Amino acid sequence: MTLADVKPGQSGKIVKIQITGALKRRLMDMGVVAGTVVRVEKVAPLGDPLEVQIKSYQLSLRKAEADKIEVEAVR
Repeated sequence: MTLADVKPGQSGKIVKIQITGALKRRLMDMGVVAGTVVRVEKVAPLGDPLEVQIKSYQLSLRKAEADKIEVEAVR
């Protein structure tokens, strides 16, 4: 499943990032790397953007970006 599929209040562990180029580098610099657990905090009313907690900070991602981040469910 992708990060865009995770519901608010649920967490997922990043498995793979299918983004390329400068955006991938920027996300990796912010801690979006395989093995990191992310928690979806909020989703905007129209579904875009998503607010996630990663490590100790909040990060907003577009739905198109979240669709390219594969995660596995964490209980």
